[in-house]
Amino acid sequence: MMLLKDILYGVGLTAVSGSTNVMINAVQFDSREVDMDDVFVAIRGLVSDGHDYIEKAINSGAKAIVCEVLPEQIVNEITYVEVRNGNSALAIMASNFYENPSKNLKLVGVTGTNGKTTVSSLLFQLFKKAGYKVGLISTIKIMVDDTEYQTSHTTPDALTINKHMKLMNEAGVEFCFMEVSSHGIHQKRTEGLVFEGAIFTNLSHDHLDYHKTFAEYRDTKKILFDNLTKKAFALTNIDDKNGLVMLQNTKARKYTYALKTYADYRAQILENQFDGQLLKINDNELWSKLIGHFNAYNMLAIYATADLLGLEQLETLRLLSELENVDGRFQYFISKEKVTAIVDYAHTPDALKNVLETINTLRTGNENVITVVGCGGDRDRSKRPVMGHIASEMSNKAIFTSDNPRSEEPAAIIEEMVDGVEPQNTKKILAIENREQAIKTACQLALANDIILVAGKGHETYQETNGKRVDFDDFKIIKDLLSELDK
Repeated sequence: MMLLKDILYGVGLTAVSGSTNVMINAVQFDSREVDMDDVFVAIRGLVSDGHDYIEKAINSGAKAIVCEVLPEQIVNEITYVEVRNGNSALAIMASNFYENPSKNLKLVGVTGTNGKTTVSSLLFQLFKKAGYKVGLISTIKIMVDDTEYQTSHTTPDALTINKHMKLMNEAGVEFCFMEVSSHGIHQKRTEGLVFEGAIFTNLSHDHLDYHKTFAEYRDTKKILFDNLTKKAFALTNIDDKNGLVMLQNTKARKYTYALKTYADYRAQILENQFDGQLLKINDNELWSKLIGHFNAYNMLAIYATADLLGLEQLETLRLLSELENVDGRFQYFISKEKVTAIVDYAHTPDALKNVLETINTLRTGNENVITVVGCGGDRDRSKRPVMGHIASEMSNKAIFTSDNPRSEEPAAIIEEMVDGVEPQNTKKILAIENREQAIKTACQLALANDIILVAGKGHETYQETNGKRVDFDDFKIIKDLLSELDK
């Protein structure tokens, strides 16, 4: 338990009704979770408004209410605190309640359109191999050293973040690597956290359903760098035209990495094949099991971060060579019939283009590339024709299918993808709504040495339709289908 006034330390208050000198059992923003002597923070969400649930929270035992607008009816013996921003208040309160756990960690945030999961997960892997106790907060999971917790958002809510960082403190974790999404930054989930450093990977077309303009999307990412202290480091990919924008106004120490231009950390691809690539990083050669230009950038960002965090460079190179691919990121296998199947999370135009470019640099030209791809429902519609164009232009055959249609009709999403296909490529495409049937069709079309790319869902093990999730694992499905055909 903690005094309300201590939980509110640093929060921008506009009015208080009642005493803040009361003991609080827990901080909650979901009225269904409220119990006796909790403080309920009313958050204005995209779907519902927490202010509508204040009465319910009080009936469940809330002792204090934090909100942006005080309710018309004030209940005696309940403390009401009016704040400028509910999301910001929740983040700072969560940090205070869990005793500011990020201050006891070397916390590094990773932001960008593509590469966040790979960079943060592989940094976790590398520092574990180096003998440290490490934490990870990613799309796929939260790790507190060896203990795994599931997560449902790229950047979890502020309570979840601070709760698990507190567990990291208790477990003696020294380093923590965290994916930081634009949604998370915009919704203030990272406010109150103390970062040792931040990494910018790249920026391309994504989440314009949420941010409306590319400039707003970029500037939201930039907030992570704007808020760094002068003790922190800011590491950015300057081959991306938005890389230097991230460094404007930051107080942090500035570092750059690149493959194409002069930078503090440079890499060159010497060899690239299906089982890995030979890289030259700052004049040292390194064999990596991860392939493609996008992974060369990822490996370089990891090398630079490890160096900035004090790891010995030659030891870092040795550990880099041992790193394994992250689930659903260019995850591949070759069937007995010599068909190569690749599953990748590529769900943006840039990511899909990167993966197909990598495949096309590795192939001899005699085999076919068959791409199975869809676009998520209730998300940025403007990228659908662009992804349809890329898939049809860069593949011998493209099968457009469902990818978490959510509340939308799969056929309508596919139609918008078809709109981006050039007339000369229309014969190369098929539209198959059922994702499993689409993957099965790709397997039936594939001959020896052909390459099948199943893009969009990667590590996800579900398909979401009309609010319901059913089990669906791209990698398992294609592996089972090809094994069946091998028989």
